[in-house]
Amino acid sequence: MELVSQQMSFGGVQRQYKHNSSCLDCDMVFSVYLPPQAQSEVVPVVFWLSGLTCTDENFVTKAGAQRVAAELGIAIVCPDTSPRGEQVPDDPSAAYDFGLGAGFYLNATQAPFDQHYKMYDYVVHELPRLLVELPLDLSCTSIMGHSMGGHGALTIALKNPEQYSSVSAFAPICAPSQCPWGHKALAGYLGVDQTAWQEYDATALMLERGCKLPIKIDQGEADNFLQEQLKPELFLAAAKVEGVEVEYGLHAGYDHSYFFIASFIEEHLRFHSRFLK
Repeated sequence: MELVSQQMSFGGVQRQYKHNSSCLDCDMVFSVYLPPQAQSEVVPVVFWLSGLTCTDENFVTKAGAQRVAAELGIAIVCPDTSPRGEQVPDDPSAAYDFGLGAGFYLNATQAPFDQHYKMYDYVVHELPRLLVELPLDLSCTSIMGHSMGGHGALTIALKNPEQYSSVSAFAPICAPSQCPWGHKALAGYLGVDQTAWQEYDATALMLERGCKLPIKIDQGEADNFLQEQLKPELFLAAAKVEGVEVEYGLHAGYDHSYFFIASFIEEHLRFHSRFLK
């Protein structure tokens, strides 16, 4: 890994690294906040997965998470949202909801995207292997995300419950098989056979597998994507069928932006800290 930048923040350090990714077949960057406790001991980790159009830097600069992470002694790792580079295919019309910036945290099977778009493997397998170079306790990790990243956090946690202590999401895409964003992305990356889509649909995975991990979801009631794209009611109904408790908050007046995330990020980090022991 090549250290690109480093800034002090609340006694810890905010860093950005660059490396060549074997599973994405391109160069990638990711950000990590190391709290002050990491100077003398290994610390637990929360992975943050960002949403459509974002990079690894949006959360770092807008969420205001470093203060609480420093207090709690938690590192936060922020990968990018898709593979990058001139050789990486994009949406033919350069739309924001597919291709670059919109990897959907899955492993693509359809050409030409199957060579590079393997964000599921990157987050679950490759990135943790790189992080062994840092003072992190990778046996003590949780995962969270926003929108497309909330979808990623939920699906990854549901498929790998042994790897995470807890999962949370802000305004997640809860049922991509049943919304326009998901239809476009899943068809483009996985093909038209919708049975393959179920492996990356949090609602379908909940009904198939249930979940023993603690789950927290917060949603803004004024989110203009709520009804058409996010559909948390479907995930909550599936959890109820499976007898899974979800800590769910619906917040009047809040939208889909980082103003919403910044307002409740402290609650999410304190939620995860209860289980990162």
